[in-house]
Amino acid sequence: MVLTNSTITHLECSLTSEKFDHNLLHNLSPVSKKPLFAKYDLEKASKTLTKQSLKSRVNSMWRYIEVMPVINRENIISLGEGFTPLVHSKNLGKSLGMKNLFIKDESNNPTGSFKARGLSSAVSKAIELGQRKLTLPSAGNAAGALSAYAAAAGLKFKVFMPKDAPLPNKVECIAFGADVHLVDGYINDAGKLSIKASEDEGFFDLSTLKEPYRVEGKKTMGYEIIEQLSFTVPDVIIYPTGGGTGIVGIWKALDEMEKLNLIGSKRPRMICVQAEGCSPIVNAYKENKKYAEEIIKPKTLAAGMRVPLAVGDFLVIRSIIESGGEAITVSDEEMIESVKIISKHEGIFPAPEGGATLSAMKKLIQKKIIDLDERVVLLNTGSGYKYLDSIAEYLN
Repeated sequence: MVLTNSTITHLECSLTSEKFDHNLLHNLSPVSKKPLFAKYDLEKASKTLTKQSLKSRVNSMWRYIEVMPVINRENIISLGEGFTPLVHSKNLGKSLGMKNLFIKDESNNPTGSFKARGLSSAVSKAIELGQRKLTLPSAGNAAGALSAYAAAAGLKFKVFMPKDAPLPNKVECIAFGADVHLVDGYINDAGKLSIKASEDEGFFDLSTLKEPYRVEGKKTMGYEIIEQLSFTVPDVIIYPTGGGTGIVGIWKALDEMEKLNLIGSKRPRMICVQAEGCSPIVNAYKENKKYAEEIIKPKTLAAGMRVPLAVGDFLVIRSIIESGGEAITVSDEEMIESVKIISKHEGIFPAPEGGATLSAMKKLIQKKIIDLDERVVLLNTGSGYKYLDSIAEYLN
């Protein structure tokens, strides 16, 4: 066994703070039925995870190994995920009158989206805990990412996707050798079948935030943004939200980084963006509710945002409130227009979800919630190439 420098100590319920053994397999907390978070000995980690030490580390998300959950290095399944570019958007910024606009471009990840981070982490930890059969529901990109990492690890795996998931996602899953199941309905319906596979056939379910380790991969976006900004904290981070793991992970990372003495107490305002046709978290936030209500017939061409209800809804809302942030919706038409604008100005072809962040920022500038001189980071969570079948007709 080749040990990593992971300082993981236990799992903790994100609602009640009840503790659980990280050496045992877990989905949600058996008590509260809410997500579990991995916790670390951050005092110990701070002795080796330093600004200086990072200068010579691997250019992937595993550079932050002290705060990653895998203990045996041999269990890490990596395809080079993470350390994606943080692009200073000079052309787009100039057109808007902004000098400090940045795009964190997750389309550079394996399989073309930020989902690679979470699935690298989750698959690696599942292997460490003895799991060889994995399943998950997905709107598209998570299925492709699981398929890639499970294939690389030689595992058996199933994916459940709505029938209207983007064609490239279906094709890549088949190419990677997945057992693909297309479902009538939405991702929540796919989720029910994934759970059934776990109960009836012994597969381990890796649904978003229903196991503890996908968020650990996603949180590394937060570490990278801060490191790539020379350990300064941006004023605003704008994130397109479906299941919510990304925004929850970034918020978790910022808390850890302060305890690691990498940043101070300043936090960015976290902006949650959802589609007008599927906005359960925005609705709940506007109505001052802790939990969201399910959207019965969600509709948006941004497949990653077509999540009727998220198990981590209260965590997203908490991050918005604690950061003094905002929650906002944009239309599909606004997303596509922003896809065009980002592409033409920066040479980045974002997914509709990435386009949504620019649309949201423009609205918030008009409302004077964001100032033009602030340092703003837009998250492009995936590649527009994964959506060619669904957005081609809108790009003329």
